Amino acid sequence: MREKLCKIINHYGALKQLKYIQTEYFELTEAILDKEYDEYTHFGEIEEKYKYHIAEELADVLVMLKQFQYFYDIKDSEVESIMDYKINRQLKRIEEE
Repeated sequence: MREKLCKIINHYGALKQLKYIQTEYFELTEAILDKEYDEYTHFGEIEEKYKYHIAEELADVLVMLKQFQYFYDIKDSEVESIMDYKINRQLKRIEEE
């Protein structure tokens, strides 16, 4: 997959892909907002038709993000370490609310 994604971003260029990723973010947001949520919607409480659409748009965004990760030669371990830090920081904030 890495080779294929590098080929794509190298073909179009990082700037063009950066502009395109905005479209993918918007489409993901629209897919999520397509289902009317309220404050009582919880993990797993979503109909399959909405779930598939969201999964499809998530895949598009992840494909774009991976292109940039590979373009800048950022290792999965680097991203996961930063994610872990940020998740723990947010959980601490929640505990302090």
